[in-house]
Amino acid sequence: MFMSSEEYRESLRAYSPTVSINGRRVESVADDPDLQPGINAMGVTYDFALRNEYRPLMVATQHTSGKDVNRMLHIPTTTADLLAKLEAVRLLCQETGCAQRYLTGDGFNGLFQMTKRCDEDKGTEYHARFLDYMHHVQDNDLTTGIAMTDAKGDRSLRPHEQIVQGSYVKVTERKRDGIVINGVKAIVTSAPYMHEFLVLPCRNMTREDSDYAVACAVPLDAPGLTILARPAGRPGEKAAKFSGKYGQSLGALIFEDVFVPWDKVFLDGEYEHSEVLTRSYATHHRHTCIAARAGFGDLLIGASALMMEANGLNPGTTPHLKDRMVQLIKTVEGFYACGIAASTYGVSDPSGNMMPEPVYSNIGKLLMAEQIYDMHRLAHEVSGGLIVALPGPEEDHNPLAEATLAESLRGRADIPYEQRAEVARLVEDLTASKEAGWYSTISMHGGGSPEAMKLEIFRNYPIQDKVQLVEKLLDRGVLTKAGSAISDASQPGQCCDTGCTAPETPKVPDSKRA
Repeated sequence: MFMSSEEYRESLRAYSPTVSINGRRVESVADDPDLQPGINAMGVTYDFALRNEYRPLMVATQHTSGKDVNRMLHIPTTTADLLAKLEAVRLLCQETGCAQRYLTGDGFNGLFQMTKRCDEDKGTEYHARFLDYMHHVQDNDLTTGIAMTDAKGDRSLRPHEQIVQGSYVKVTERKRDGIVINGVKAIVTSAPYMHEFLVLPCRNMTREDSDYAVACAVPLDAPGLTILARPAGRPGEKAAKFSGKYGQSLGALIFEDVFVPWDKVFLDGEYEHSEVLTRSYATHHRHTCIAARAGFGDLLIGASALMMEANGLNPGTTPHLKDRMVQLIKTVEGFYACGIAASTYGVSDPSGNMMPEPVYSNIGKLLMAEQIYDMHRLAHEVSGGLIVALPGPEEDHNPLAEATLAESLRGRADIPYEQRAEVARLVEDLTASKEAGWYSTISMHGGGSPEAMKLEIFRNYPIQDKVQLVEKLLDRGVLTKAGSAISDASQPGQCCDTGCTAPETPKVPDSKRA
């Protein structure tokens, strides 16, 4: 079953969650004005799957069921699948800024890998449970939020050492028919308008932390679950030319004696497998984030070009503007190229899915996290200060100044003031508003902070291979195994143990990006 955006909106009315926005109780998430930009953005992921021109990107066949599913819910098994996901997410984010729903697929992939390994190691039955759950979500075209980041409390202490035990979600009781969980998940994307949540551990756990090593599925309106959320975007603001239509809510989830039946539990105390889950999820998610911000970058490039045009300037004949535009293009396509490389050199996991190559995934996400601020700066340079100095839209029809504004702030003679003002406010919304600050922060910390990416790059990059190359050139043992400060453990990178045979080029369906 494939829902439309309106059917998705209607499906939310079947739930009765406890949601608060800025201290106000929400009666209906589907109809609340503060959530409409987020629901609109989610709706695009539904509608694009119904459009014939986007179907090759937005629909995929799930190998475990043989059924067609939304690409955002899919388990990739080939490098072509990874590339198609990348293109699909970029396409969606060109429209919405952030498609949000892709987190479901990232969570599914992490659980797919972890549950298979845990079953083989511990003799559990998590994988079959998870497949049943995943197929239910896919068959009904639902969306699950990822409740991974705990409140964490004192960052210097492990979960079991925290003074406030609710800082991390944990299993507080095990019953014959399920478990009871308590605690707080602090940063949950799109929390108010999800159908369900996947509760995942946010770090590797030790034996003492085993009660915190829990993965399970919880419905939006589970008894004992309270959601404290922010508005999605800038709903109702006239100047919010983009985020008034599309945005994203974030929420904190408070679990108070929430019961989870066993068929929705995918990890319960097997602490050794918490790291597998967090790292595999992170790799999938960082790979996806690359595409998301490339789509956002496409919006910046287009808006910047329109602003220069409205100002009467041509980057083709104005060297410094051309230089800034090339820098913006280089930044966006540079980190996106890492996503393509991570797809092309994807690694087949023993569980049966395809992992994006971790070095390229983490480099791409790191570049994006650090350069999102450069993207905003470059857009500011080419657009000019008018984007934050322009009088508000309420003044556009002020009889005291309407004629003067229309004449003096027109810019290029053949472009009316109204059009120049429209694009100026769009650039402000994307780069200088509170929503722009949100994009910067979430781009830096979403999927893990930059230090987490650096750790994964160093952990996975084959540095010792490079050392051996130099030793061969020197024809002498400059660094022996015993004396090397760098581990000579085999580390997967862009080269594999079998040699540097180029992988077969995947065939990706045409997208509408170009």
